[in-house]
Amino acid sequence: MNRPADPHDMIQAPSITGLHEGYMPGFANDFETEALPGALPQGMNSPQKCTYGLYGEQLSGTAFTADQPERTWCYRIRPSVKHSHRYEKIDLPHWKSAPCVDPDVISLGQYRWDPVPHSEKGLTWLTGMRTMTTAGDVNTQVGMASHIYLVTESMVDSYFFSADSELLVVPQEGRLRFATELGIIDLAPQEIAIIPRGLVYRVEVLEGPCRGFVCENYGQKFELPGRGPIGANCMANPRDFKAPVAAFEDHEVPSTVTIKWCGQFHETKIGHSPLDVVAWHGNYAPYKYDLTTYCPVGAILFDHPDPSIFTVLTAPSGVPGTANIDFVLFRERWMVAEDTFRPPWYHKNIMSELMGNIYGQYDAKPQGFVPGGMSLHNMMLPHGPDKNAFEGASNSNLGPEKLENTMSFMFETRFPQHLTAFAAKEAPLQDDYIDCWSDIEKKFDGTPGLK
Repeated sequence: MNRPADPHDMIQAPSITGLHEGYMPGFANDFETEALPGALPQGMNSPQKCTYGLYGEQLSGTAFTADQPERTWCYRIRPSVKHSHRYEKIDLPHWKSAPCVDPDVISLGQYRWDPVPHSEKGLTWLTGMRTMTTAGDVNTQVGMASHIYLVTESMVDSYFFSADSELLVVPQEGRLRFATELGIIDLAPQEIAIIPRGLVYRVEVLEGPCRGFVCENYGQKFELPGRGPIGANCMANPRDFKAPVAAFEDHEVPSTVTIKWCGQFHETKIGHSPLDVVAWHGNYAPYKYDLTTYCPVGAILFDHPDPSIFTVLTAPSGVPGTANIDFVLFRERWMVAEDTFRPPWYHKNIMSELMGNIYGQYDAKPQGFVPGGMSLHNMMLPHGPDKNAFEGASNSNLGPEKLENTMSFMFETRFPQHLTAFAAKEAPLQDDYIDCWSDIEKKFDGTPGLK
């Protein structure tokens, strides 16, 4: 067909009873969806001839022999080999991959940043990515990178995929559309999206300017955490994750596909849109999640539990109980514990914690940690409430209290996070952040029984 008048249009499956805005519910489900009737083979994956003259092709997210293989069968207008030609190396200077250790940057420390300001220059998803920290090694597929994105312009006849990683996208400002091979995801603040490794997509601005956070996961895919004694309910429920229904483009127009591979960027030129999957089935797909559906659990008598109870998603490592990455959410909730210091306590631990503020005020840092801002507390470096937060929590009336107007998150990893030159020298670093603990007083009194 001819190119639609609206470049945002993709041909989509008709609405299906029980689905919300063209999404299918469930985490890691085995989905099936078709944009044209009968496009999806039944009872087999690879018929001798597919309907509509389509090509069958499998996209694999794990080794074939994995205990729980992740794969999706796609039925597309052209096989992906037609979306790939000779590659030319390009430079995206602000998007870095691990290992990225700048000898002129000190990563050892407690750091905090104001929001990275928008540029007067037009920026797309690719040119607007700003790497803040890296950890691990992209070549051995362990660790992560954290980024800020600043996007003001849509990608036009331009597409991208990462062979290195899946991306966890956390918007803070503006609305984006991810037009992917497997369908459309529209994303706004208080939502997240996961874009799998190897999936081709285009990012468009629905409402700008757009700013947000990205966790680039080099390791095993994100999954729901084991709930243990918490049981089957609360936290992030599988039914609240939404995968897109099939959608496709049949556009004959010169296009560019950019690929991130082993930390380097390459592009190839093709003569059509690669978003040409007419039908698909499988369990390897993008999805979105509404953070306001996260149901936190906590102490209802005394003590402040570990922040791990607020884990939304986890990417496992080879060490049981120690994540490659945890994505942790701190949202509105009731505080009711008796005789308890309720904010996060002072601590240092083996995990490196990078936090971002989506909106509102974080209870352990009432001043300075603003929406769009970030902080980093690297492995084995002490941190915790500032003096005002400590004094307020130590002397407050401990009746039931609801924390409101707050949503912050944490990318936590077992690896040390190294600052990029951008984070250390260009991003709006709060040079006085370390001083937020300087006025904490010595209160020790050796009198027996004194509290």
